[in-house]
Amino acid sequence: MIVITAPTGNIGRALLAKLLETAPAAGEQLRVIVRDPERLPAAARGHVEVITGSHGDATVLDRAFDGADAVFWLVPPDSSQTPHDGWSGFTGPAAKALATHGVRHVVGVSALGRGTPVADRAGLVTASLAMDDLIAGTGVAYRALANPSFFENFLEDADSIRDNGVFIDVVDADRKAPLVAVADIAAVAAGLLLDRSWTGTDDVPVLGPQDLSPNDVARIMTEQLGRPVRYERQPFDELRTTLVGYGLNEEFAQGVVDMKRAKDEGLDAGVARTPDTASPTSFEQWCAEVLAPAVR
Repeated sequence: MIVITAPTGNIGRALLAKLLETAPAAGEQLRVIVRDPERLPAAARGHVEVITGSHGDATVLDRAFDGADAVFWLVPPDSSQTPHDGWSGFTGPAAKALATHGVRHVVGVSALGRGTPVADRAGLVTASLAMDDLIAGTGVAYRALANPSFFENFLEDADSIRDNGVFIDVVDADRKAPLVAVADIAAVAAGLLLDRSWTGTDDVPVLGPQDLSPNDVARIMTEQLGRPVRYERQPFDELRTTLVGYGLNEEFAQGVVDMKRAKDEGLDAGVARTPDTASPTSFEQWCAEVLAPAVR
């Protein structure tokens, strides 16, 4: 039995689709934890066991982890909480339930940065790494998917790209860093959940096919969208003011700023890309298949 949390989010939805294709042939049953079962894709209905509720709820987890062999763990960021409460606090009931029910394997969504000089002051990433330690401390075999920023983050700028030909961030325009498609993360997660021959605790970097700077991203967007797109760098203080103005918890907003500042200082540069850490979807492909329809 494989338990999938957050099955209606970007990564969870892609993972569920992959497992629906491959798990039956491997003799695996699927169980999902979801607040609103109506949001599950039609292909999942009748083919997965549904536990309704939040995976931050100990009572829900007690039902969901009963008889489970493996768990896919993803914490949905909650901007109303502090980073610590949002990651380790949310995961606390799961850590207890994993031990209570003898779950042996967990695959979690985390971040790059462990071992780098800025890892302890990287805001949301620091909180995510602490969550990894909490899960690993239960004694389960654990694989933390160590991810850079997602291609999908650019969808937040789709309106600005369409209307003004601009996307905004705070990192240096020439800072190259890995970027990855969520579908590639889901593919790696599916492989780990189905082949549980691994033991112990480790990070599994998913780095995309190449490092890109904001200027590289603007060039590729321009080519793929057929219209000029440029990058505009926003000051860190302005980002924090904007986030707090949106109503985010002030510590969470600072966590976003600290994460982005750490990325600008090389947080994501600590792992070399190899055939094992690279993933296949190019930014050009993603722009053509995902960003272009969103902008149009």
